[in-house]
Amino acid sequence: MAAEGLGKRALITGLSGFTGRYVEQALAAAGYEVYGTVTPGQAPGERQFAVDLLDRAGLAEVVRQVQPDVVAHLAAIAFVAHGDVEQIYRVNVVGTRNLLEALAGLARKPSAVLLASSANIYGNTDVGVIHEEVPAAPANDYAVSKLSMEYMARLWQDKLPLMIVRPFNYTGVGQHENFLLPKIVSHFRRKAADIELGNLHVWRDFSDVRMVAASYRKLLAAPAAIGGTFNICSGSAYSLGEALDMMADIAGYKINVHVNPAFVRANEVVRLVGDNRRLVAASGPLDTVPLADTLRWMYSA
Repeated sequence: MAAEGLGKRALITGLSGFTGRYVEQALAAAGYEVYGTVTPGQAPGERQFAVDLLDRAGLAEVVRQVQPDVVAHLAAIAFVAHGDVEQIYRVNVVGTRNLLEALAGLARKPSAVLLASSANIYGNTDVGVIHEEVPAAPANDYAVSKLSMEYMARLWQDKLPLMIVRPFNYTGVGQHENFLLPKIVSHFRRKAADIELGNLHVWRDFSDVRMVAASYRKLLAAPAAIGGTFNICSGSAYSLGEALDMMADIAGYKINVHVNPAFVRANEVVRLVGDNRRLVAASGPLDTVPLADTLRWMYSA
C-alpha cells in the first residue's frame, strides 16, 4: 500500500477536523506527503496552512504552493443543527467553489479531487436501502447546502477529475460530543445515571471513521472513481435503542433515557441506510468494523 502515494502530494482541507485526522493517517500510510488546511486561529503544524475557504486569494496561494496530486475536500460546516445558516451556505458552497477555481487554475491538475457531500441530501425517503440514484429530498439547510455544492461542482467537471462521496453516519474516537454516539459513550464513561436524548425511533447506518478514511484513500487511487458519486456506508441500520443496549453491555449497566422535546428535530430523517455496492465496485472490499467494536474503541480510548 505504501507505494500507492509514493512521490505524490495530498491536500486535505479541514485537516484538523474529526475526519481529516484519520484521512491524513490513511494517506500518509499509503506513502503520500500530506498537506492540509486548518481554520484560521489554529496554530498550523508542519505542512499545514491556516486559511479560510472564503479567502479566495489565500486559498489559491495555498493550492499553488502545495501543487497537490490528489485532494480530499473535507472542510465544511458539518453539524446539521449549526446556528448560523448563512455560514453553512457560504462555507459549503462558495468555499468549495473557491477551492475548485484554485485547482482548475493550476498548470498541472490533480489526478483526483474528492468532494465530501452527505447522505443527508436523501432526506426522508421511503426507499428501504438508499442507492445513489434515489432522488434527493433534503430536509434541512445543511442538506440543501451539500446538494447545492454537488450541483455547483458539476460546473467544473470538464476541468477537474472530480468524485463526490455521500457519507452516512459515522463515528469514532475524537468526534465531538454534540454528535449522538459520542454523547452516549461519554455519558457511559462517566457512569452517568441519566441521559437526555431526542427521538429514539430513528435508524442509522453507522460506520467507523477508519473505514470511511480507508474508502476515501482507495477512491483517490481508483481511476474508475473519477466522475462518480459514492455512498460511504456499512449497509446496516441500527436503532438508537440498539446502540444504547450495546453500550450497556460494554459499560456493565443500563442508563435511564429521558426524551427531551428540545432535542427532537423537526423534519427528522427516520431511517437512513445506504447501498454501498457502487463503492465496493470502485474501491474493492470495505474495511468494515462492527458498531459494537467501534463503541468499545471509543469507550476505552
